Amino acid sequence: MQATPLSSIVEAFEEVAEIIEDGNQELALKTFCDACALVSVLFNSLGIAFKFAEMEYCAKVRGLSEASNRYSNLHYILDNDVQNDTVKCQGSLSRNLRRVRQGLDLIRALFEQFLSVYDGSLREAAQSAYTQTCAPYHSWAIRTAVAAGMYALPSRHQLLINLNETS
Repeated sequence: MQATPLSSIVEAFEEVAEIIEDGNQELALKTFCDACALVSVLFNSLGIAFKFAEMEYCAKVRGLSEASNRYSNLHYILDNDVQNDTVKCQGSLSRNLRRVRQGLDLIRALFEQFLSVYDGSLREAAQSAYTQTCAPYHSWAIRTAVAAGMYALPSRHQLLINLNETS
């Protein structure tokens, strides 16, 4: 049986969780980035409505992934940015990490909402997830554009087809 995007994501994040819960080793930045990169397919499956979020998320994951050549784990990134007082600077790896976390939170909240109600609409789930995770950080103009984009989301059925989750 061929792995689906969702099963690949679950497997990768279960590995991340095991490393964190074990506590005997630091989570390697590359392992974290590899798991995060798999999530981009979820943004993509949401269509044009989440295209900007997908581009932003992928760029931040790519930046962190490139940094894995210099930093072995997440703590080194944070320690370096704290030491250099660049945590809040645009383009800093700490800020990229925060944006990746926000993207993961958005996808997590969206799919929690989506799966909690069997016949609920994807648009309602996405709007609720966005309101919880991203809206507090966005300007009125961005929130308005996102609200309009919600109408371009695929149907629940189409999303499942997009993700090869038809069985």
